[in-house]
Amino acid sequence: MGNPQDVAPPPPADGGDEEGAGQSTDRDLLGGWMLVMQGFHATQDALVGELTERFNLGPGVADILLRLLAASQHRMPMSRLAHEAGMSSGGFTKLADRISAANLARRVACEADRRVTYLELTNQGQDTAQAISQALSRSLRVRVLTPLGRDGFDNLADAMRALRDANNDLGN
Repeated sequence: MGNPQDVAPPPPADGGDEEGAGQSTDRDLLGGWMLVMQGFHATQDALVGELTERFNLGPGVADILLRLLAASQHRMPMSRLAHEAGMSSGGFTKLADRISAANLARRVACEADRRVTYLELTNQGQDTAQAISQALSRSLRVRVLTPLGRDGFDNLADAMRALRDANNDLGN
């Protein structure tokens, strides 16, 4: 779909007939969705840019470290991490290699199931993830809570949860 900012809204509806009214509704629906996408991408790009610059991390690393920080025992199966991050298993393996090479996490075999490999934070990874968490929280206060307010943010989170649950084909 490309950059949502580059997508022009559909042309205006022709007139007052039922088809025109439907086109107007569609135009409003699509235009509103483009605003949602623009707002998300602008905010996400700014947040990721800040973290990447401050912590000198490549794309996706902060996301994975934060997921591991929140996980039980600071580890998760690599397949689940890849799924949650929206990555292919091959792409995630390359990212896990970079994270491991930086001594931020290590691979750990599952004792109960040889098919499962965990990615687990190292002590350095825990410290880095904690610092990222604090920096991200400060940025979120400025970039999200200030413009939306607490109620607006809570409503946004509830709406995104509803969309995730309604559209999650895997039922997670």
